[in-house]
Amino acid sequence: MTAKTRDEIGYGWLARRYGVEATQPFAITSRIGGTRHTHELGGSRLETYLEAMRPADTLSAQLTFALKHEGIHLEFLARLFDVLPETELAEWVRREPTGQYARRAGFFFEWLTGRELDVEDMGGNYRDALDSRYYVTRTSAIRNRRWRINDNLPGTPSYCPLIRRTPGVESTGHYDIAAQLEAMKDEFGTDILRRSAVWLTIKESRASFVIEREGGHRDRIQRFAEAMEAYCGNLPDSLDRHALEDLQRAILGISTIRPGLRLSPVFVGSRSLQDGTVVHYVCPRWDWLPAMLDGLRHFLDVTEGAPPILRAAVASFGFVFLHPLADGNGRVSRFLVNDVLRRDEAVPAPFILPVSAAITSSAIRRAEYDHILELYSRPLMDAFRAAAMFSAERQRYEDGIESDFVFTAYEQAAATWRYPDLTRQVEYLLDIVRHTLEHEMHRQAALQRAWHQTRLAIKDWLEGPDDHIDRIIRSIRQHGSVSGKLAKEFPMLSDERLASRLEREVAEGFQDMGGDI
Repeated sequence: MTAKTRDEIGYGWLARRYGVEATQPFAITSRIGGTRHTHELGGSRLETYLEAMRPADTLSAQLTFALKHEGIHLEFLARLFDVLPETELAEWVRREPTGQYARRAGFFFEWLTGRELDVEDMGGNYRDALDSRYYVTRTSAIRNRRWRINDNLPGTPSYCPLIRRTPGVESTGHYDIAAQLEAMKDEFGTDILRRSAVWLTIKESRASFVIEREGGHRDRIQRFAEAMEAYCGNLPDSLDRHALEDLQRAILGISTIRPGLRLSPVFVGSRSLQDGTVVHYVCPRWDWLPAMLDGLRHFLDVTEGAPPILRAAVASFGFVFLHPLADGNGRVSRFLVNDVLRRDEAVPAPFILPVSAAITSSAIRRAEYDHILELYSRPLMDAFRAAAMFSAERQRYEDGIESDFVFTAYEQAAATWRYPDLTRQVEYLLDIVRHTLEHEMHRQAALQRAWHQTRLAIKDWLEGPDDHIDRIIRSIRQHGSVSGKLAKEFPMLSDERLASRLEREVAEGFQDMGGDI
């Protein structure tokens, strides 16, 4: 044993003692050192305590320390309770039948494992399973009389995401989307803002396909935009399997891939000439999906009143990490952002926040999106990459899919899928929503206003229907002048003075504004 491992306490001690390793990092790790200090690094915290704070080398002392000072890590606790001798935990509970940490440990054991400890019902004052000062909890707790614990967990044993109340997470409750939209209405007017809403739906659709590297399919882009308009905020339950199938069909249209929940293994990967297929993320077992989606739905049911951005982030990233569909998971996950915001009345109809456009607005933004996905997927793959392989023979599954992909560690990886920490994903979505409103939508409204005013200026001296004037403006913006093709379509533009005046009107109307509508 090295000095470093000897100095680990709390979860670190338990991991070493019982041979348990979580794939998701601890938010707080603790050790014994020469001075008492706190070190923040990359979203996690290292706490160094003096020797006098060292807990005894026992399950009760170390787990008490972890629950008290390092918080709740459901994935680790699930893994610990899978290997921990039940008698060891039961003996602690019997010694301290009113102790809050013994009772919380017993409660979490039974909640996570579904097994019952051989102990009598407990006494003492009711304690919360999660401290609502540090975690997002269900709105109304359920009293567990056996353990005298207020069950305020925001999910189910099959799927329970945890969100820590970091400053970034707390900021989701202070960011007022409606106020941002109202400010834009004051600046640009209701008509311009509503004109922008129509285009923003198309823009969101186009950008969502770009993320999936399918940006050139115009019919698919239009279909997704129509699905956004028809379904956003209007489905009775967006995570119901039948609703998901309807939504998937609306987005993808006729597909050779079986619609609805998948019944076969799926991985997210890429291909290269040098390495062949590279697996970046393995998705949960198909037969777990109904219960896991129920857990995600449960989160949304019991956290009503929590900040809409927070709820939208959990819906979106929770869905994409479950990857319950054979195809279209990314597009549905980004649809869920707007769907939750619409349901929570944070974004009124007909507005769609073009979050996909914000994600694809620059190479840096796209890299940030990939990074936020990898924060969850990479630790899982680092732990279980060797279990992902391709067999010599293809197996046919119940949904008709034939696959040679094999993953041999579903049970070992289960706790990572069931109990994700989505704190960083919530913080990320707040940043994307802010960028969407304050940059993407503001710029779009400004472009719509410039377009409208330029069209009116041209129509003061040139007669023609709006769609003809718009084609002229678009072409001049694209080419910088009246092109031969445009002059052929509209022969009057062969007049150099007329063409010059049009070019000047367009240049002045869109001065200092790049891009296209």
